[in-house]
Amino acid sequence: MELPAPRAYVDVHILQTIPPANLNRDDQGNPKEAFFGGVRRSRVSSQAWKRATRLHFTDHREPDQDQATRTRRVAAALAGRIGDTTGLDDEGAARLATALLAPLKIRAGKKEGDTAYLFFYGHRQLDAVAALVRDRAAELVGLGDKALAAEMEKLPIQEVFTSGHPLDVALFGRMVADIPALRVDAAVQVAHALSTHAVELEFDYFTAVDDEARKGQETGAGMIGTIGFNSATLYRYASVGLHQLRHNLDTDEDAIKGVQSFVTSFARSVPSGYGNSFAHRTLPSLVAVVVRSDQPVNLVSAFEEPIAPGSGIAAESARQLAKEHTKALKQWGDAPDHTAVCHAFDESSDTGSVVREAFGDAVTFPRLLTGLGEHLTSLVAPSVPAAR
Repeated sequence: MELPAPRAYVDVHILQTIPPANLNRDDQGNPKEAFFGGVRRSRVSSQAWKRATRLHFTDHREPDQDQATRTRRVAAALAGRIGDTTGLDDEGAARLATALLAPLKIRAGKKEGDTAYLFFYGHRQLDAVAALVRDRAAELVGLGDKALAAEMEKLPIQEVFTSGHPLDVALFGRMVADIPALRVDAAVQVAHALSTHAVELEFDYFTAVDDEARKGQETGAGMIGTIGFNSATLYRYASVGLHQLRHNLDTDEDAIKGVQSFVTSFARSVPSGYGNSFAHRTLPSLVAVVVRSDQPVNLVSAFEEPIAPGSGIAAESARQLAKEHTKALKQWGDAPDHTAVCHAFDESSDTGSVVREAFGDAVTFPRLLTGLGEHLTSLVAPSVPAAR
């Protein structure tokens, strides 16, 4: 009998400076904001950065079967797979797809063929469901509605969707209100990104020229508009529960690689709102990972008192983040199991010294990932057999 591996929370702390941009719009089309510490802050919702992270997974992971999709149109996607593998026409494939999903009892949406809510599934899972009818497709499509429904009830459709989860589903979870058995508890918590300082909403007044306007005969712009924007140094935070990720995935190796993939994509991704207008993609100035066994710890309290305007907002933010981490350790006495940091500040500067005291010597981002993987591997290594 092996002892279970201990709980492990991988906290990810990021400081990232964004130039004028509108990453995440509110209902008025302006950058989202929040009041924190008595002042207005720039805010990017957790949903926006989680989606950017998932899209980074999609762009950098192969093969396609290891990816996932979240959509209301799962029946159409399943019908496409059935048609591709069985040769059935569109009508027959759609009928089988609808019949296959019927035992799940997912509420139908307003549009025919849609589910009432987004359903998050892995491509391998949908392929496996389609494979359940591949060899009998022609026979099944010829059955009446009642007979077809009875045959579908015999198939392990729900079991397919509750195993073999892709990383996206294992990390971010799946909520299916109608069927608790299909629910997947998320292994990741992502905070709303907040600026470390006060911000003011600004507007870009722009015009577009009509290239076909006749010179000397027509004046003015072809169109006039405004875009709200701000610029900010953001504090971003997320936490991965390794124990939950191990539960959601098949192997410890997959879970450890999953943590590394999440840290990579979370650090390198940026929401794409108005990307062509602002070209706002930057890399973080600081990424710190902290592995804890007690609980996740968000260090946003470092910025409850906003960083004052002046030179080096990013550097001052790094100092305050490091001091908050050090102070929390002294107050609570719960030293982390592992820390690592990658940053762009001069190691010999005051900022470098304060950050080093809190998180250790700076390493490259690839080395940060390697060291994190090595530590997590040591946590999930087989334990000493329990005494009988």
